[in-house]
Amino acid sequence: MKSLSETWFAEGRIDFELKKYTLLAYLQEVNKYFHENKLYPQLADIIFHYNNIVAFRENKKYLQEHFPKKLTGIQMEKLQILYEQMIEDDELMQELEDIIHYSASRIKRTIHNGTEIYEFVEEKINITPVGLIPLDTQEGYFFLSSGNIKSTRVYHYRLSFFEKHDEKYRSIKTVFVDNWVRSISSTYEHIKAELIKQRRELPNPAVYSIETELAFPVDETLLPIAKRSLVKFISEAA
Repeated sequence: MKSLSETWFAEGRIDFELKKYTLLAYLQEVNKYFHENKLYPQLADIIFHYNNIVAFRENKKYLQEHFPKKLTGIQMEKLQILYEQMIEDDELMQELEDIIHYSASRIKRTIHNGTEIYEFVEEKINITPVGLIPLDTQEGYFFLSSGNIKSTRVYHYRLSFFEKHDEKYRSIKTVFVDNWVRSISSTYEHIKAELIKQRRELPNPAVYSIETELAFPVDETLLPIAKRSLVKFISEAA
């Protein structure tokens, strides 16, 4: 999917109708993915654009503080120059304000569509520890199963902390390990035992099953939501 540039609202000709149709074409593409229940990376992308235009409207310093990783130095400099030029041009600034006001409203509506899908999937996910869970849950495995399919995706996970604006957050990195087919003889406990036998670097891993009866796209929706749900589950259990 072709995304908007980070500074799309302030690039080229500052014209309300032009920017309106640029935005609507982008949102139409995003909604096409949402209608297919595919959330990522579209949901993260559109949330960034919403925060970006609101931040620019509020204050260029706010923008610099909150989006240092997404915007390059050249882009930041360009935004700051544009901001300063527009403050001196009442007509141009009003046109930009109209663009941002309209865009924020339309983008927020599309974000709502995506978050409704996210919350629905999140509610349908069940997380259960497999066997005994060790004291150290920062690293281990999770089994992802969806629909009525007996196939289970096995992932290795590792949790880590990072700080942002004086707040601590947990992030999760995952690596796909293998597909297993569950049966009477191949239960979650059996898969866990085989993992320990085959991958000796983790002799006593934390292992969780993540199940849902829904058959949503795995990579674009189910896996990202499952990962965030697991982080929340482990954090609350700690």
